[in-house]
Amino acid sequence: MLVDSHVHLFTRALPLASTAWTAPDVELPVETFEELMTRHGVTHGVISAMSLLEDRNDYTIAALRRNPRLRGTVDVDPGADRRVLARMRDDGVVGVRLQWRRRTPLPDLTDPDHRRLLRHVADLGWHVELNVERDRMPPVLDQLSRSGVDVVVDHYGDPCPDNGFANPGGEALLRALDTGRVRVKLSAGYRFPVVPGKLAGFAATLLAHAGPQRVFWGSDAPFVGAKRPVGYAGELAMLARIVPEPALRHQISAAAHDFYFSP
Repeated sequence: MLVDSHVHLFTRALPLASTAWTAPDVELPVETFEELMTRHGVTHGVISAMSLLEDRNDYTIAALRRNPRLRGTVDVDPGADRRVLARMRDDGVVGVRLQWRRRTPLPDLTDPDHRRLLRHVADLGWHVELNVERDRMPPVLDQLSRSGVDVVVDHYGDPCPDNGFANPGGEALLRALDTGRVRVKLSAGYRFPVVPGKLAGFAATLLAHAGPQRVFWGSDAPFVGAKRPVGYAGELAMLARIVPEPALRHQISAAAHDFYFSP
């Protein structure tokens, strides 16, 4: 079993949001990702919602309907109707993504609409997928923890290249992992300007706090904004370098399968 818990599926034909931070020069249609899954032994995949797009999750939901080995998160307005969200759940949606990196100011999760959305998330058995910079993470994690929802933090929790998790954001993440309600993805490692050994150290710290039951792996394909050539095979090879024990990698994928695909 091999679960890729973080991919972005889209085509160049999809409209970009007015707030998009970049115009991707790559694409990853669902058909191409299915071929990657077959070629590399990936059994299941999780589509992560993209703030770059203005299609309101239509492409993601079409992909979920097409392939039962896929699940996904969505980008929704905080006032989204619960009946709409329930239909998305029936299609294979498992959470909402707060893509708050570069977003200023940060929304207030204690306002009535966000409180209602978080209640819907909990009622539907979903989770909140969080991507935000380390220095802005503590209050967001605190508010999410008090709401009672499950949380999955993207991209190693944005460790500092110099001091890893020895900073307020990193310490907040590790405290949150210790609660048992928060998970983290070893995703987008290519974005960090560090040697593989340091990336392995970040992974080891997260595994020490969360265990393989609450640490997932994600490729971040198709590597939007990469500053160097990145390929799917290379990211799988990197996973083997940072988590060299095959049994541990299997536990990570088995936990991801249970979290995203169990009824």
